[in-house]
Amino acid sequence: MNLYRKREDIEKIENVILAPYAIKSAESSGRKYPEKKSASRTAFQRDRDRIIHTSAFRRLEYKTQVFVFHEGDHYRNRLTHTLEVSQLGRSIARALGANEDLTEAICLAHDLGHPPFGHAGEYALDMLMEDKGGFNHNTQSYRMVTELEKGYANYPGLNLTYETREGIIKHETEYDKSEVADFDPNKRASLEAQIANVADEIAYNAHDLEDGLRADLFQKIDLEDLRIWHTLAMDNSWKGLHFDDVSRREVIRELIGLMVSDVVETTATEISAKHIDSPEELQLHHETVVTYSSGLSKQIRELKDFLYQRMYRHYRLMRMQTKAERFIVEIFQAYVNEPRMLPEKIQERLVNVALEQVITDYIAGMTDRYALDEWEKLFVPYRRA
Repeated sequence: MNLYRKREDIEKIENVILAPYAIKSAESSGRKYPEKKSASRTAFQRDRDRIIHTSAFRRLEYKTQVFVFHEGDHYRNRLTHTLEVSQLGRSIARALGANEDLTEAICLAHDLGHPPFGHAGEYALDMLMEDKGGFNHNTQSYRMVTELEKGYANYPGLNLTYETREGIIKHETEYDKSEVADFDPNKRASLEAQIANVADEIAYNAHDLEDGLRADLFQKIDLEDLRIWHTLAMDNSWKGLHFDDVSRREVIRELIGLMVSDVVETTATEISAKHIDSPEELQLHHETVVTYSSGLSKQIRELKDFLYQRMYRHYRLMRMQTKAERFIVEIFQAYVNEPRMLPEKIQERLVNVALEQVITDYIAGMTDRYALDEWEKLFVPYRRA
């Protein structure tokens, strides 16, 4: 009995188990640079593996999600957030009959271009590059996998499939806007990319709430005005619940379960009602199909507004963000004023790329601690360069 499943065997299995509106690996539009197919992995499995093995993926461990790394070891960083998004994406994809491998690849790549210090770093770079087209971490993630990662001799970037690259550039949540250059602007993101979008949103809503509670930015009593809290409390008999580490985790677990179940049920109903039966038809549909029910969507809106006011605008985070923006601005301006302070390998790119773009790429690739270290080398008198 031969237990070895070849790529062709996996592709046949996909044809049986995936929904008609899912993207099949064998139907991929392929890669920009032709290459030999794998004997054992599908095209999207190879994409996933290439992303995981990048330097950019490893650097996510020391990039801020909300709290800067020295605030504590228990808060999320970009890497743990990415892994949580990937897990949620796979779960939703499995329930909807979507391609899990494509979903996972998009999820794993969605924050590769995020600069240090979270959205404070992105805001600073966007401001500094305002006259040069601005800065967007989705676009930077796309550039990371198509241009900046140097892992292959015959082509730049990772040479990912069309579908994975489209999913990365069309990644979009309330806080992340996409650009669709080089892709059909009349087509929405694929089902798998839409799943990655909502998985990202579920992850940061739930886990930012948990991190905010852990950091004592707000208390359980502050949640009691939220309708989503009342929904959870009623479903789980939480009247009089006392918060400790275990009960806090239970709350977050139930919140995630509520959002995932609602998305799956609402999306399945929407697809069925619209009689969508192909990937093409789904992408040409006038609305995003992966979504919450209207009732839960309003409750999540309240939760987002709460987190914005009570967490993201909390004075402790505002202080962190203000310092972070200062670091980014001062590093950027120092390099612009004297490009010869850039490492020699970075200076080599100046032959073909504009100075401001080279500097932006360099800073965006930094971890929090590398950026802080670089700032000290540039501005602290007794720090060796």
